[in-house]
Amino acid sequence: MRRIVVVLFLTLIILLAACTSIDCPVQNKVYTNYNLYKSDGSVDTLTVDTLTIVTKVADGTLDTLLNQSTGITYFELDISHTQPEDEFYLFLNDTLGNAYKDTIRVRKEDLPHFESVDCGMSYFHKLTSVSNTKYILDSVVISNPNVNYDTNIEHFRIYFKARY
Repeated sequence: MRRIVVVLFLTLIILLAACTSIDCPVQNKVYTNYNLYKSDGSVDTLTVDTLTIVTKVADGTLDTLLNQSTGITYFELDISHTQPEDEFYLFLNDTLGNAYKDTIRVRKEDLPHFESVDCGMSYFHKLTSVSNTKYILDSVVISNPNVNYDTNIEHFRIYFKARY
């Protein structure tokens, strides 16, 4: 009986030692960071204007990613790994009653990222191009093309036209 207890105890110790200590990310989504600028290059704070961002998902329905945000200088959007181009619709409403709609198209390469057998597959991305309509947006520029788990990197600079 004593040998059985010792064997079970040793087996338990071996099993516990075999577990990995890899920290898998809680979510394996990656986000792109968009910073807002005025056409003169200064930071644009949407102090009174509201910004809503919508995208079309794979099944064709619309999904709201940012809803009537105000007082922001940046925002984060997740990026898909099911299509080579993401399309975002920006709706800006100002206090004068003007409503603007612009579209941003982001092309990218999806790069499978594998950390461990214990972690699920995730995708990093390399941004290849960005284009936009020009109703209220002056331009959108890629400032860092590599999208991974680092949430402190500015990926895009959005330059607004003068509104007032």
